[in-house]
Amino acid sequence: MTGPLVPLHDDPLVADLARLGTGYDDVPAYPADSIAVLARAGLLRRFAPVAAAGEAFADADARHRAMFDALRRVGRGDLSVGRLFEGHVNALALFDWYATPDQNAWLADALDRDAVFGVWATEPAPGVALVEDAAGRRLHGAKSFASGAGGIAYAVITVRPATGDRRLAIVAADDATRTDASGWRVRGMRASMSGLYDLTGYPIDDRALLGAPGDYDREPRFTSGAWRFTAVQLGGIEALLAETRAMLSDKARSDPLTRAAFGHAIVATRTGWLWVREAAIRAAREDCDAASFARMTRGVVERAGLDAMEYATRLIGTRSAFAGQRVDKIIRDLSLYLRQAGPDQVRDAAVRDWIDRDCWGDDPLW
Repeated sequence: MTGPLVPLHDDPLVADLARLGTGYDDVPAYPADSIAVLARAGLLRRFAPVAAAGEAFADADARHRAMFDALRRVGRGDLSVGRLFEGHVNALALFDWYATPDQNAWLADALDRDAVFGVWATEPAPGVALVEDAAGRRLHGAKSFASGAGGIAYAVITVRPATGDRRLAIVAADDATRTDASGWRVRGMRASMSGLYDLTGYPIDDRALLGAPGDYDREPRFTSGAWRFTAVQLGGIEALLAETRAMLSDKARSDPLTRAAFGHAIVATRTGWLWVREAAIRAAREDCDAASFARMTRGVVERAGLDAMEYATRLIGTRSAFAGQRVDKIIRDLSLYLRQAGPDQVRDAAVRDWIDRDCWGDDPLW
């Protein structure tokens, strides 16, 4: 299951996800058929803890390099499915770091049923509280932008106890009565179904609590983990570059100005690839600058995506905006997926770290 990626035009998984993605884009719904493609490819279980029958990689570097390729590959096929897959991989990482043996045994059984997991942290004020009284523990509040709500089987969520740091809880995520996706009316990423999920009254016992208070926010894992969603975004950018190339006419290919513009798109995409791969490696090693590198990578990938979209529309012209064109869907999906909160503030935080911290590795510059 290791080795180089199959060329984009020859990858059956990418082709299947792209084909199915058109239907879910036309009629937004949880992409069950696309998730089944991931299950058949072994991707739902591959990055689970070894204790839950996940693949035994040689080391953390090998695991992250394989994850880098898998996330890009799914993103190449469909960014909405890539968003769900990234959440699943994120949840498996949290199990790997913090689960008890009993929780890993439960996870293994859930993965035997091809269960999909997510990680939900965003919430409307005042957030999700962990309430404890004579009646026992239960939750109060809701999660917003809950990708896959009502479709995925389980979510690892952040909850706030009465005292102390926030912690993680495992909840069922497929309850239709708790799901409200009516507000997810968007131009792109439609099949991610990132709706509202009401957890009020949901019972919580010790088996549902994952790790200790503060574990979710542990650095550099918390911030450096952003490399995973940039890998999915990169996959979409790579797919856009490939589609742009395929749509160039013979006349366009013979035009030096067209070639110059396409060259800029290549440089943007390749630059994103280099940064995301490096961010993955540094996250695996939990380097002292892993968090800063991931912060900077977010901005690099955003810029690469914006450049690739601009050049695609300029090179392809009006055809890039026609309904049913794969280029149009990729651009709409990327336009939304690249929108992360506070990009300039995130970049500034990375720069401040690199200025103020003595964390440059063996090379005094890099």
